[in-house]
Amino acid sequence: QVQLVESGGGWVQAGGSLRLSCATSGRTSSTYVMGWFRQAPGKEREFVARTRWSGFGIYYADSVKGRFTITRDNAKNTVYLQMNSLKPEDTAVYYCAAGASETQYNYWGQGTQVTVSS
Repeated sequence: QVQLVESGGGWVQAGGSLRLSCATSGRTSSTYVMGWFRQAPGKEREFVARTRWSGFGIYYADSVKGRFTITRDNAKNTVYLQMNSLKPEDTAVYYCAAGASETQYNYWGQGTQVTVSS
């Protein structure tokens, strides 16, 4: 079983920054894809960014490209999402996920709220 715990969410003014963390435990495979998703009120969950523990396969949604950066610390089994130049439309609950492929995320965290005020 794999457990994912997000942290680092909060409230920030537009233009500010936050760094989200996703601590993993359990039997995560080194080949797993680690992804960040978000869901705003009244909207469907959407993809934000992904990486592999190897550091390859980094990909971003167009809406966050150039502002968000996904990194990982293999020694700490933790994936990060650095979010800069935040906009009110980035307000959402952010979820960390792990899976065998880009289209198969088997494990999800509980989510962390990010609120960006204008």
